[in-house]
Amino acid sequence: MKSIDKYKGCLIGGAVGDALGYAVEFLDEAAIFSRYGEKGITEYDLRNGVAEISDDTQMTLFTATGLLLGTTRGMTRGIMGTYPSYINYSYTDWYKTQSESYPLPEDYHYSWLVTVPEMFARRAPGNTCLSAIRNPDMGTIEKTINNSKGCGGVMRVAPIGLYFEEKRYSLDEIDRIGAEVAALTHGHPLGYMPAAGLVHVINLLAHNDDISILDAVLDMRRAVGKQFAGTQYLQEFLELIDKAIALSEDKEIDDLDAIHELGEGWVAEETLAVAIYCSLKYCNNFEKAIIASVNHRGDSDSTGSVTGNIVGSYLGLKGIPQRFLNNLELKEVILEIADDLYNDCKITEDNLYQDKVWEGKYIKAKRKEQD
Repeated sequence: MKSIDKYKGCLIGGAVGDALGYAVEFLDEAAIFSRYGEKGITEYDLRNGVAEISDDTQMTLFTATGLLLGTTRGMTRGIMGTYPSYINYSYTDWYKTQSESYPLPEDYHYSWLVTVPEMFARRAPGNTCLSAIRNPDMGTIEKTINNSKGCGGVMRVAPIGLYFEEKRYSLDEIDRIGAEVAALTHGHPLGYMPAAGLVHVINLLAHNDDISILDAVLDMRRAVGKQFAGTQYLQEFLELIDKAIALSEDKEIDDLDAIHELGEGWVAEETLAVAIYCSLKYCNNFEKAIIASVNHRGDSDSTGSVTGNIVGSYLGLKGIPQRFLNNLELKEVILEIADDLYNDCKITEDNLYQDKVWEGKYIKAKRKEQD
């Protein structure tokens, strides 16, 4: 059974980790602990009263609108393309928010998020994502657009795990969509296999009340190993996941030492491994998981974001302390997207059911268009 609390927990959790980590993303550990104390950053470093999110959360939200654009096209027209293609359309709108100024000209857009002024903030967008989306060719697993394994592919795919239930697609098919969406911009196997892994874990946690994070991770390891059997670098990926699991069970190791063994998170497999370590170690404590995931010298916003996606899917919104909800940038937009993913499109091509708000957002790409 899917749970709206888990949907909201996943997306808000990701944004919380992103915002906490974004403040220290480009600091080394000496600077982090000197500035924030021996525990590192544990509270938002507000700018103008706002806990700013980065491109990680921005692209996550554009992933979600791409999914809903695709479904709405299929429901209202009776035919649709692939989900990665619609998500790619949505990413072209994200690219415009990073390269143009608000408001955009009144031509056709794919995502209503371009009507949100805050989306036009440039928060260290990844060069690989920018260059790949600017390229007129769409990257796929079969026809890769580059050989990047940066974390820009994995940090944005959580909505795919949330959105699909196994009654619509098999879990293997859902994982594959995650990998294909990462491959739009990141063509290295270690750029897209971790995305399939994260989608798998999120899907299991968001749609089941009786599964642990460890069980979800172990099932992901099995599924990725099967789906990508024979793929170069698969064994390297699986061994890193095994290391993350083992380190999470080590009662003596310090979190920072464990993260150093897993990597800095600038590449996708390390981002997922660090997030898995923190999520397993502190599976019942969102605050501890997030704080551990961002206080290191690597890509803190991405490791924080993916950790927040995982633990938020497991604990739900109710498991996230209120102080992390206060001042979070775009909180209401994030919650709105979670509601849309959960409720889904109900309009059909026979027009017997009408929803002007949905039509405004996912057909006309304008926010909450009313009568």
